[in-house]
Amino acid sequence: MTRTSLTTLAATAAIATAITAAIAAMPAQASTLAAEALSPQPAASTDAGLSVAEMSAHWLASDRGISLAEARERVAAQEGQARMATSLERSLGARAAGSYIDAESGALVVNVVDIASARTVRAAGATAKVVERSTAELVSSERSARARAGSGVVSSYADPVTNQVVLTVPTARVSEVRAEVAGLDGILVKGTNARTTTQANVYGGQQIEFSGYVCSLGFNATRGGSQVFITAGHCGEGYQTFRKNGTTLGTTQAYSFPGNDYAYSSLTPSWTGIGAVDLYDGVNARRVTGYSNAPVGTAVCKSGRTTGWTCGSVQAKNVTVNYTNGDGTYSTVGGLTQSNTCTEGGDSGGSWMASTTAQGVTSGGAGYGPNAVCGQKVGQPNVAYFQPVGEIVSAYGLTLKTS
Repeated sequence: MTRTSLTTLAATAAIATAITAAIAAMPAQASTLAAEALSPQPAASTDAGLSVAEMSAHWLASDRGISLAEARERVAAQEGQARMATSLERSLGARAAGSYIDAESGALVVNVVDIASARTVRAAGATAKVVERSTAELVSSERSARARAGSGVVSSYADPVTNQVVLTVPTARVSEVRAEVAGLDGILVKGTNARTTTQANVYGGQQIEFSGYVCSLGFNATRGGSQVFITAGHCGEGYQTFRKNGTTLGTTQAYSFPGNDYAYSSLTPSWTGIGAVDLYDGVNARRVTGYSNAPVGTAVCKSGRTTGWTCGSVQAKNVTVNYTNGDGTYSTVGGLTQSNTCTEGGDSGGSWMASTTAQGVTSGGAGYGPNAVCGQKVGQPNVAYFQPVGEIVSAYGLTLKTS
């Protein structure tokens, strides 16, 4: 994405969005950020994740049409389900074909390609589903479909629920692309009218500033004993120096974008990175107790400087997205997780959580209309993408800060 379009996003978000009391107020121009009276910082010690679990439960109850009591039980089970899914998929290897949490029952479902593997899954306490297409076959079909459809593809991913590849393209191209991918196995072509862009615009989720732009901090971490923090790669592109409230936070040490979308920055000694994420209620922060890679169907929430604390669920994993750069070119990023959570410009780099476990940092999402607002504001679906945190800490040898 070009710097010009990032500036446009940042200025639009600053004009159109009322920032919550959890961070300082922003004037319209990101390049002229002024020092404001600071509002109270969140107190990590006041929240052990219970309020976050409650928020997730309320969202889940509304979305699934279930009782709040049942929703609470499902949210409480999610961390264990994530561990089980990871363990089973690792042990089964090529015989596994993805996993998800069933929307109706709340049970963990692990896809397999043979009966023997199904018995292994059931013995572990999960639900087994024997499917037609292996992960390798879906990956091959996805690669072929993207090649045939060209750069106009908005996103693609293997959907474990349907055991198909979902290829999203501009609505006007649906019929054309369906014809182009005819003959490929397991391809579902969907249309969208949204414009998908990266969302450029100390606790996780709070605003960070650089060169007239704004993004959000993802998670605090350490590397070799030194304080660092992670954010989106397109925020750190060009080795940016980050500031907060007029004071230097640190300087980008490494970034990856496009291809991936992650970066890490030093954190100056004048700041203390806390292992918690801003809940945007002006008081509380959510503890970070570790990280995981939650299955499809998991209720998740995100923290970011523009839309604050919003919730949804994991819809797809290993999604490949073509972000529009605004000049007719695209930046392709793979390995993303898709969610139906509200995000907007400036939320990039922000924190994603499932209960108290870190999931990733905001990469981008679908924006509707001239102000690129999230879908729920205009009666359309929310579409957001985050870069899984496990890949980031592994790539840079980081240790996530916890509390």
